[in-house]
Amino acid sequence: METKHYNVFVIGSGIAGQTAAKTCVKNGLSVAIADKQAFGGTCAIRGCDPKKVMIQFADVLQKSSQLKDLGIKKVPKIDWKAIQKFKNKFTKPVPKATEENLTKLGIDLYHQSPKFISKNEVLLEGKTISADTFVIAAGLTPRKLPFQGAEILKTSDSFLNLKKIPKSATFIGAGYVGMEFCFLLSTLGCKVTIIDSGAQALSQFDDFLVEKLVEKMKKNGVQFYFDSEIKSVEKLRKNVRIHFKQNSKKKSVKSKIAFNTSGRVPATALLDLEKATIKYDESGILVNNFLQNKTNENVYACGDISNKSLPLTPLSGLQGDIVGNNILKENSKEFLSPLVPSVVFTHPNLASVGYSEEEAKKTYKNIKIYKGDAAGFYNAKKENEDTYAYKILVNKRTKIIVGAHLLSNQANECINIFMMAIEQKMTVPEFKKLIFTYPSYASDLKSMFSSK
Repeated sequence: METKHYNVFVIGSGIAGQTAAKTCVKNGLSVAIADKQAFGGTCAIRGCDPKKVMIQFADVLQKSSQLKDLGIKKVPKIDWKAIQKFKNKFTKPVPKATEENLTKLGIDLYHQSPKFISKNEVLLEGKTISADTFVIAAGLTPRKLPFQGAEILKTSDSFLNLKKIPKSATFIGAGYVGMEFCFLLSTLGCKVTIIDSGAQALSQFDDFLVEKLVEKMKKNGVQFYFDSEIKSVEKLRKNVRIHFKQNSKKKSVKSKIAFNTSGRVPATALLDLEKATIKYDESGILVNNFLQNKTNENVYACGDISNKSLPLTPLSGLQGDIVGNNILKENSKEFLSPLVPSVVFTHPNLASVGYSEEEAKKTYKNIKIYKGDAAGFYNAKKENEDTYAYKILVNKRTKIIVGAHLLSNQANECINIFMMAIEQKMTVPEFKKLIFTYPSYASDLKSMFSSK
C-alpha cells in the first residue's frame, strides 16, 4: 500500500481548514486537505450564503403583503426556478474555484473522509498517509434521530435544492434552521408545521422576543407543537405522516415533505478518533486554549468541530488562523472567545449579543432591564409592521450595557452597534450621546433606553 508523508494534513475544506492550510503552505510546509464533500465548506455551498439568497425573496413578499392596499396594489409572484438558478450562481462555482486556489498554492487534495489508524497516520483513497500535524476542521453534520422512519426526513441540503414549493411541509426542530426555513416556505404559500421537544422555539434566545416572533409566524399560518415527542415517521404514497405525543395525547401531522431541523452535531463519527487517542465528546474535539487536542498534541481542531467554537464562519476563520500560526510555533496564539452576535433571519430578524437576562442576573448583583414593544415606533408604523421589540440589559451600578436582544426588520444590522458598545464597555449615558442617521433603525436604539 502506498504511503505518503506531509508536514500538515487538514481534514475539512471550509474556512477554518483552508485558513490553517494556507498559513502553513505559505510558510514552506507540505500540506494536504481531505474532504468527502464538495470543497468550499458548509457556509458557502450548503448553509448561510445560499440560504440568505433565497430568504431575501420571502422578505420582499412579506414587506409587500404588509403594504398591500397602502400603495402596493398586488403582491408580486415568485418564480422559484429563477430563484434556484440565481442561488446556484453563488454556490456552483465554489468547489472548482476552491480546488484551483488550493492547488495553485501547492496543496494536495483528497476527496474522501480519512480514518485514523494511529496517532500520526490516516487511511484514505487506498493510501496510508502520515503527518507531523493533523488539523481537524470537518465541521458539523445533521443530528441523527432515534425514532422509526427518521431516514425518511430530508435535511437542510435537500431544502436548499427543492425543485418546487411544496403545498405543505413539516419541520422537526424549532432552532435557527427550522425557523428560517419555516418563514421562507410559509411566506411563499406553503402550509407549514413545526414540532419541537422543548417548551419554546429558539431556546438560545430571549423568551420575551421569541414569543412575539412565534405569534407573528402563527398569524402567517404556521402551526407550532411544543413539548412534543416524535414517535415515528411514516411514508405514504404521496405524503409523509409524523406521529407524536403532546401532553400524553397521540397526534399526527401529514405533509408533502418533512425535514430534520433538530440541529447539527460535530462530524466525528467517520474519523475513528479513538485509534489516534483523540479525546472528544458531544461538544466536539476537546482542545486547550491553543486549539490543540488534550490527548494528542499533534492534533489541532478548529471551526465548528472544536468544542471551543460556535457555528459562525467569522469565528472559524479566526480559529483557522490561530491554528496555522500555532503549528508554525513562531507566533503562538491563544483562542479567547470574542463577543459574538447571533441572528435568526426570519422576518422580523431576531438578534442577540452579550448576556441573556438569566446570565446577567447571575453575573451582577443588580441589573436594569430596558424592555418594550416598539410597534409604535415610526420605523414600524411606516412599514405597517406589527412586530418590533427589544430587551437591553445594563449593570445597574456602573450603567454599562452588558446584553442586547432585538426583534426588528433591521435587527441583523443593529445588533452590530450593540456588539461594539458592549465590547467598548459603553455606559447608557455614553450610548445616548451618539448621533445616528435619522430616521433609521439605528436611531431607534437610543429610544430603547427611555422606558424600563
